[in-house]
Amino acid sequence: MPRRHIRVTGAPEAALREALDRLRTELGAPLAFPLGVLTEAERAARAPALPPHDATDIPFLTIDPPGATDLDQALHLSRQGTGYRVRYAIADVAAFVVPGGPVDEEAHRRVTTLYFPDGKLPLHPAVLSEGAASLLPGRDRPAALWTVDLDADGRTLAVDLRRALVRSRTRLDYTEAQRRIDDGTAEEPLSLLAEVGRLRETLEAERGGISLNAPEQEIVDRDRDRDRDRDHGYELTYRAPLPAEGWNAQLSLLTGMAAADLMLASGTGILRTLPPAPDGAVGRLRRTAHALRIDWPHHVSYAALVRSLDPHRPAHAAFLQECTTLLRGAGYTVFRDGRLPDITTHSAVAAPYAHCTAPLRRLADRYATELCLAAVAGEPPPEGVLAALDALPKEMTEGGRRANAVERACVDLVEAALLKDRVGEVFEGCVVDVDDHRPTTGTVQLESPAVVGRVDGDPLPLGERLRVRLTAADPAHRTVRFALA
Repeated sequence: MPRRHIRVTGAPEAALREALDRLRTELGAPLAFPLGVLTEAERAARAPALPPHDATDIPFLTIDPPGATDLDQALHLSRQGTGYRVRYAIADVAAFVVPGGPVDEEAHRRVTTLYFPDGKLPLHPAVLSEGAASLLPGRDRPAALWTVDLDADGRTLAVDLRRALVRSRTRLDYTEAQRRIDDGTAEEPLSLLAEVGRLRETLEAERGGISLNAPEQEIVDRDRDRDRDRDHGYELTYRAPLPAEGWNAQLSLLTGMAAADLMLASGTGILRTLPPAPDGAVGRLRRTAHALRIDWPHHVSYAALVRSLDPHRPAHAAFLQECTTLLRGAGYTVFRDGRLPDITTHSAVAAPYAHCTAPLRRLADRYATELCLAAVAGEPPPEGVLAALDALPKEMTEGGRRANAVERACVDLVEAALLKDRVGEVFEGCVVDVDDHRPTTGTVQLESPAVVGRVDGDPLPLGERLRVRLTAADPAHRTVRFALA
């Protein structure tokens, strides 16, 4: 899970856009697709492998961030007896990709879609990821269709998976979906999202799982001051996630857990695993909670504390950002022929789990889906899938490392760029961490703007609200530094 999301609302100003362009070059991010990849993608977009089952009569809908066009998932919820039926359609990337072909080889080179504040570098060419393979409304699309029946408490009763042709009817962003649910205008396939989502959140709490509702950092375009004829600028703020985002995430978790169970039962698969957090990491979080004046009694578990936090409150938002550090040991685990690995669970999910719901943006998901389809059909996995399986964990690790480097560099760059003209100013903040080996260096969380930076001082009062002076903000080196005022 990324430590921090950051995005620009509106078009970035020229200086910031140029700095991001330089960053892409510096990090060696894959830019344009080779001609051979584009040619094959265009051919595949015109003639995908069509599935035998027709599910276009089901009125699916999609819920995604504003402006998103790479739509991996479409959902339809209905009542089923005293329980529920969850239909979750996942873009069938394998219907467009020839194993070992140019698009496949390029996907293995890129591994994941890379996100920058001003746009993304996709895993697949746009003609597929934002066109023929995307579950856009009003278009027939090949999909891997999950059908999961739940009881009245939201527990899984039955799982089915098949290739199917689907057609989404409605495309919503999270704000519009939340508004319709809240004002009672949502039709049943959407209104049940809140009902099923809350049930799944309750079950998550029962099994000890944790969903971090960590806020995004947004670069907000301030209105131009016309009276003074000054160019508009930017400010950095937090955006707390909406409840609908968490409910939608629960459907993805439900599907990932079902996928893991199918692969474990079949004896061959690829899991997303995470060992329990070491005591030292949890101890550091306790110090951070104390620094942010968050009450964490020793009898309260980490999971229970996280569920009690409000991401709209600045101190809670800062703590939730720090909580993502416990997820950094996650990896991909392959197993074959019934020889199960030592670790099969993801400690934050508190259950076996697999990535399978974002194949347009993440390489491993396509392979997990193929293994699950084979398991449900009682057939051996495709040879091309088995041939690629063993190399996937290393590929995904390297791709995740690149994505994390992009994320860290983008946050550092944006913070430095937005503060570069404010060196010498004093800000209100709180020391949230002190270096164990250098007690005169630590981390400060500003109240406003939403910046986390290095701070120097002797002593650094952990948890104390104080005033700090900005001593350096260098976009060229992506550094921001404060000192006690």
